[in-house]
This record gives sequence, C-alpha cells and structure tokens, in this order.
Amino acid sequence: MFKPGVNVIILASVLVAALVSNGCGDFLSTVALSDEALLDKVQEHTLRYFTDFAHPESGMAVERSDERHYSNDVVTTGGTGFGIMAVIAGVERGFVSRENALELLTRIVGFLEISERYHGAWSHWYYGSTGQTRPFSEKDNGGDIVETAFLVQGLLTAREYFDGSSPGEVNLRETITRLWHGVNWQWYTNGQNRLYWHWSPDYAWEMNHPVKGYDECLIVYILAASSPTYPISPDVYHQGWKEGDHYFNGNTYYGITLPLGFPYGGPLFFSHYSFLGLDPRGLHDPYTSYWEQNRNHTLINYRHCVENPNGYKGYSDRCWGLTASDNHMGYSAHSPTNDLGVITPTAALSSFPYTPEESMKALRFFHEEMGERLFGEYGFYDAFSVHHDWYADNYLAIDQGPIVVMIENYRSGLLWELFMRNPEVHSGLRSLGFYYNHD
Repeated sequence: MFKPGVNVIILASVLVAALVSNGCGDFLSTVALSDEALLDKVQEHTLRYFTDFAHPESGMAVERSDERHYSNDVVTTGGTGFGIMAVIAGVERGFVSRENALELLTRIVGFLEISERYHGAWSHWYYGSTGQTRPFSEKDNGGDIVETAFLVQGLLTAREYFDGSSPGEVNLRETITRLWHGVNWQWYTNGQNRLYWHWSPDYAWEMNHPVKGYDECLIVYILAASSPTYPISPDVYHQGWKEGDHYFNGNTYYGITLPLGFPYGGPLFFSHYSFLGLDPRGLHDPYTSYWEQNRNHTLINYRHCVENPNGYKGYSDRCWGLTASDNHMGYSAHSPTNDLGVITPTAALSSFPYTPEESMKALRFFHEEMGERLFGEYGFYDAFSVHHDWYADNYLAIDQGPIVVMIENYRSGLLWELFMRNPEVHSGLRSLGFYYNHD
C-alpha cells in the first residue's frame, strides 16, 4: 500500500544516500547554505592553502600546488604576504587559533630574516628549505621591490593584529619592524625619479622595468613613501608612477567611466593586490576616488562577461571574472582586451567589496553548479573554461590569498582597518597628496 508521506520520505532518503555514495554529498550540503555559511566555507577551505599546505620548514606560501613546473620547495614572497593576511582573517573567524597563527607567522619572519636579501628587498621566489633565491628568470635573480611590497603589506597588518603583551607577540612585532626598516626603497630608484621593479647582484638594472602607470603596484609607492628609514621623495611618485603611459583614462566602457588605468581597466587583480590592506573607502587624491576606480573597474569587467562580445560559451551574469591565472594554453593576464574564454574565480570573489550582489551570484554558480569540477581541498581551483572544456586542477598562492582577504574586507573591513592603523602609512599618503577620511 502506498502511503504518500512515508513513501516520499523513504524515497528522498534513498535518493540522498545514492547521491552521497556517488560523491555528491558535498554538493547537496551546499544547496541549502545561507550566504554567510557559504562565505564561511569558502574562506575556511581557501585558508587551508596557507596553513595545511604551507611550506613545512619556512611556513611560507608555496607558489602553486602542482609540481608540473617546479617542486613544492619553491615559495613566494608576495603570495606569503597575502597568506599572512588570510591567516589573520582565519583567526577572527575561528578557523585557526591565535596560538597556531602566531607560531606560523613566527616561522615565516624567522625565515625572512635569514633569507637572501638585496638592499633589504626580497626575491620573488625562494627555496623554502634553504632561504636561497630561486630565480624567476635568468636576470630576475635578485631583489623584487613589488613582491617585497606585497609581503610588507601583510607584515604590517600582522604587526597591528598581534598586539598582545606575551613574549611571542612582542617578538613578532619587533621582528616585523626590523624587516620593514631594512627595506631600502631609495636604492630601487636607481638614482632617478621612479622606482624600478628589479635589481640583481649579477645583472644590476638590466631588467629595466620601471614601476609606472596604473596597475597592481600602487602599494609599492605608498610603502616606499611611508618608510621611516629609506623614504622616497614625492617626486619619485609624481614623475615615476603618475607619468606612465596608462595612468589617466577617463573613457567610458559599457556605459561606465574609468578614471585611471588601461583601456577597460586591465585584469581585476589591479583592484585587488594593492587594496588587500590599503583601504579604498574614503581614499582620494586630486584625480580620483579609489573606491570609484575599483568599483567601476570591476563593473566593466562584469559587463564585458555579460555582454560577451566574443561569444564564449558559459559567460553570463553568474559566470564572470577575468584576471591573471592559468588557462588551457599556459598562463595569461586575462582581461576584456585579452579575453581567452577563461573564467578565474578569484576575479569575482576578490571583488566582493566592490560588487557584492554580482560576486554572490558568481559564488553560488561556481560552488553549486560547477560543483566538484571547481571546488576542492583548498577552495576553488585556479580557473576554468566552459568554452574550451578545460578545468584547472591546481591552486596558485597569489589567487587564493585575495579570496580570503577581500571576502573578509567585505564582511568586516578587518584587514583594511588593521593596515590603516599603521601611522607610517598615513604619513606616506599625506606626503604623496592622498587624503583618507573613512570613519
């Protein structure tokens, strides 16, 4: 005899059991998650890249999770700076204890003290087991002032967070201060009114890569101006950074005006990396509001994916986000002017503060509809392309870190508030003509 209520329950239970036995249990559990629970899950899983997968000796962030290009002994300075900030968010959310976070960060700063440095700056990559530089390329085998700035941004945030009186927290703060004071930003001007990205003890300034225009590197000039030991003059900023070919913009794309930067704004990490700690809310200079700059940049990227002028399969108002990542052919800085049909989850997810509704739609699509093809042990895999039927199976530190940090900035503003507590930063901003009035 068929009993509707009982039999429906039995059939539902059988269906759930069958789905779970076929590896769909995680998918079922995500469908009913609230927005807050889903954000918790994504932050917690992504954080594991910087805790569970941290280099076992140095504590540094491993460059990437796969070993197709080089071993997992290769660690990244900029990615570690992002990871330090992610760990702080994890402590606040209860994903990692304050004691364990302090131990991890103490290992990291101990490694940074003994690693090879170049006029106080660190290399892009190191061997985590030795502290020796792992060249990024033949001539890029010395100091990298941009990666150094990303690292210092994280260190200064940690110095504010670990403000306790225990010997461990006092020692962490003192070590961070020594490292920060040791970076010779003036050296990286090469005696000119601009900063240069690289210096090598073997090739000197042969890389010849000035840091200029508008891209991910604003934080480099701000920290260089904020240094209490080797500050750059304002002329270095005004004649170096602001005189780049792609500083001023003012054009309209998809009906949205972009104050600064490349046509269509470039890849979305331009609005992420410098602003993990540097708070764009209420940050202005005579040319722009940085909140408007970052929000409009993100909306242009979003509108491009929605309108999809190249006709790529899979793009929509729920599946969007172009930034630097792996792709089906290698690696590229994806953007509206370099659109290869590849969506990178960090692009939309690290934009949560700027486009919360659009980013939440993307998060639910990535998590609930892409399922296990896209979500694994350390959060979302690096990138995918429905059009090319390609799905990454690996993670990159510089893509994972901003997800945790910027979701937290959206939820609480924690990392922005911590970084902006550094009095040196406010001194540097004032010297360059910025004003900051966020309450």
